[in-house]
Amino acid sequence: MEAKLALSNLERQEQLVQFVEKRGRATVVEISDHFTVSVATARRDLETLETQGRLQRFHGGAKPSRKAPPEPPIQHRAAEQAGDKQRIGRAAAALIEDGDTVFLGSGTTVLEVAKCLHHRENLTVITNSLLVLNELSVAPDITVVGLGGMLRHSELSLIGHITEQALTEVRARKIIIGIHAIDIKHGLTNDYLPETKTDRAILAQRGEVIIVADHTKCTRVSTAFLAPVTAIQKFVSDVHALPDFITDLKAKGVQVILV
Repeated sequence: MEAKLALSNLERQEQLVQFVEKRGRATVVEISDHFTVSVATARRDLETLETQGRLQRFHGGAKPSRKAPPEPPIQHRAAEQAGDKQRIGRAAAALIEDGDTVFLGSGTTVLEVAKCLHHRENLTVITNSLLVLNELSVAPDITVVGLGGMLRHSELSLIGHITEQALTEVRARKIIIGIHAIDIKHGLTNDYLPETKTDRAILAQRGEVIIVADHTKCTRVSTAFLAPVTAIQKFVSDVHALPDFITDLKAKGVQVILV
C-alpha cells in the first residue's frame, strides 16, 4: 500500500511522531489506516523511531517518548532537520542588532545563527564554539572573542573551569544557545553532565537568553538539569513544535518565535 501523499519514509516518520504526540498514543492499526500503509510498514516505522528515542512502543502501538535520546557528535547532526535549523538561525540572527555584544554557544542550530551574521557591523561575538570561531573568523566587522578551556571533541566546544573563569571577565547583551531537551515542568536539560556547569556560567551573564531549538527537542527531558524555562526570554523554533507546549511556554512569560 502506498502513502496518501507519496511521502518519503523520513517525511512519513516525521508526521507519525507528530500524530502520536498529538493523540497521546496510537495503535499500529490506527497508524496503518491514517497513513494508508501496511501494518508491517507501520511496525517498521515504529521500530525505527523507537531506536531513535522519538517514540516508546507498547504491544500493538506506541506513545510519545519524553526521554531525549543520546546526542550524537555534532558532525553527525548537521543534516538533521537542516531546513528547520536554517530558518531558526535566520530568525534568531534577526534579533541581533549592529553594535550588539552577543554570546553564541555550541551546536548546529547556533552555527546557523553565526552563518547569518557575516555582513553585520560593529558586532562583538563571544563564543566557546570552535565552529563559530571558524565561521566568523573571516567577517571583517565582527570582533570575535574565543573562550579558552577543555575541548569537548564531540561538540567541538570548550568547557570547564578555564572557560567558566573567562566568562566572569566578559558581558554579553544577548545569549544565544541551543539545548538538548526542553520541557515545561523539567526545564532545560542536557545529556552531558560536565557541560552543565559551563552552561550555567553562560546563563549567569544576565543577558537576554534566547534558546534556539527545533521541534524534536521540545517536551523532552535529558539527564542534567540546567535551568527552568523561566530563565529564558525568547524561544526560537519551527512551526512543527507542539501547540500545547508553545501555549504553556508563552504562559510562563517566554516570547516564542516560530518559523
